[in-house]
Amino acid sequence: MSLDIGVWIGALLTLGIFSFLYRDNPFYKLCESIFVGVSAGYWFCVFFFDNMVRKFYFGVFPSEAGIEPKYFLIVGAVLGALMLTRLIPSIGWISRWPLSFIVGATAGLYMMLFFVSNGLNQVADTMLPLYRETAGGDFDPAETLGTILVFIGTFTGLIYFFFSKEHKGLFGGAARVGIFFLMVTFGAAFGYTVMSRMSLLIGRMDFLFRDWLGLLG
Repeated sequence: MSLDIGVWIGALLTLGIFSFLYRDNPFYKLCESIFVGVSAGYWFCVFFFDNMVRKFYFGVFPSEAGIEPKYFLIVGAVLGALMLTRLIPSIGWISRWPLSFIVGATAGLYMMLFFVSNGLNQVADTMLPLYRETAGGDFDPAETLGTILVFIGTFTGLIYFFFSKEHKGLFGGAARVGIFFLMVTFGAAFGYTVMSRMSLLIGRMDFLFRDWLGLLG
């Protein structure tokens, strides 16, 4: 068993979080509050030194000769300072102005990113030749099958969301195929989420049994 006080603190906090699996209890609430408080403090320090010091201060007042000051960062700093007016009820309405800039700029940025990743790239993948070849010019059955499945899944999925025609006959059959591909897609996304959470659980269990209890070599 480990004799490191830091490992013991981490183990006890981990067990406190796991105690919620039994029922809600004061030990869990204490560990939860510690986790939220430490996380908030940590990210505050990270964002402060990363943005206010490294990007803003050294951007406006560069420490190296020959680097042009980035005075446009002052505009962002002023907007960020105005966000703090929300803490004062009498002038809290001022924070809506910088918030509108943040929401608008973020929405525009992510709209273009998702339009390219979820829109143009998927459209481009459905326009690939169905007959695929390897680098040597031979027939590639795996790539060909994958391209055909992507084409069928995209086409039938769009048919399912086409509500101007009743889903009967051949059209309805294609819509049901689209439902199958949609369910596979949602299942894969859900499975990916579950596996990512399982990796966190495995990491905590490895910490308890290896670093704390020393039961694993």
